[in-house]
Amino acid sequence: MINNPSVDILIDKLGGDEAPASRYCLCVVAAKRARQILEHHMAKGPSPNEYLKEISVACQEIADGKIKYTKD
Repeated sequence: MINNPSVDILIDKLGGDEAPASRYCLCVVAAKRARQILEHHMAKGPSPNEYLKEISVACQEIADGKIKYTKD
C-alpha cells in the first residue's frame, strides 16, 4: 500500500479541475510509468546505489507533477 504520498494527493495531482482522475486511472498511469522505468533500468543495467522500487518512483513523479494523462 502506498502511504507517502497518499493516494488522495496522487489523484488530485493527476486529475485536473475539468477532468478529475479516478483510482483506476491512477493505477493505470502509475503502472505504465513503472513499466517504463523498469524497462529503462533493465536496458541500462543494474545500479547498486538505486534501491527505490519502480512504483515508488512513478508515484513520486506523479506527486511532483511530472506525469500527466490525457484521455484518448
